[in-house]
Amino acid sequence: GAGGRLRMGTLLSRQSCQARLRSAEGMSLAEFLYPALQAYDFLHLHRHHGCRIQLGGHDQMGNIMSGYELVTKMTGAEVFGITVPLITSTTGDKLGKTAGNAVWLNREKTSPFELYQFFVRQQDNVVEKYLKLFTFLPLEEIAHIMEMHAKEPEKWGPQKRLAAEVTKLVHGREGLESAKRCTKALYYSSVEALEEMSDQELQELFRQATSAELMLEPGMTVLDLCRKANAIPDGPSGYRKITDGGVSINGNRITNPETVLILGQHILKNGVSLLRVGKKNYYIIKWLQL
Repeated sequence: GAGGRLRMGTLLSRQSCQARLRSAEGMSLAEFLYPALQAYDFLHLHRHHGCRIQLGGHDQMGNIMSGYELVTKMTGAEVFGITVPLITSTTGDKLGKTAGNAVWLNREKTSPFELYQFFVRQQDNVVEKYLKLFTFLPLEEIAHIMEMHAKEPEKWGPQKRLAAEVTKLVHGREGLESAKRCTKALYYSSVEALEEMSDQELQELFRQATSAELMLEPGMTVLDLCRKANAIPDGPSGYRKITDGGVSINGNRITNPETVLILGQHILKNGVSLLRVGKKNYYIIKWLQL
């Protein structure tokens, strides 16, 4: 019954449809039918769950209009569509699952640190708008923040405030403190911040890092650690990796492979060592039975 209520002329006249039809790659049948499927989805949600509002980005205007028309024609009910401005990346690309750059509210998908860093990296030309969109700060306070930024742009005041407010709103004060600890540990090589970090925070901060559990042996050296963690190749090339300055432990560069590991320096109070080989290869070492 739904197919008879959707008009071909209306679907073809949508701006999104016209743009795809004029493009070099054209438009597939699946793409053309997408507005009809989304419209039927709205109808189903309305009938079974009482849904009366569909919310989407500006690029969903045509799909939402199709749903509005289908629901009103088939039920006579008053329903609504709301569109909001799209939030884009710093390069202007749309954020979303399809693009692979979505920013999630779920901590398992976007950690508090990653959420904080996303907002702290925003450009000056959007930060004021984001302060108004994503925080509950009074407009007068936002205006004052921007005035101070004009005088001291090097401090990145609006970006830091935006990041703090959004992270606290989504993850609470503890989430914000977690993001700040991770920031200090990663960008300021803060040993104190590393020592305060939980296992969850370490895993969130170094998602691609290899984890290893090792026993501390008497006289164990940096070279021993790197080899046991499989962080360097065997033989002279691995030895040179250290002497050439390619290895750091807890943010401190080590150039002597025979340096003996010291508690409180190479091994933190929380029983962890953060080993980095090269620029991006991290290893989280958890020491057993210290």
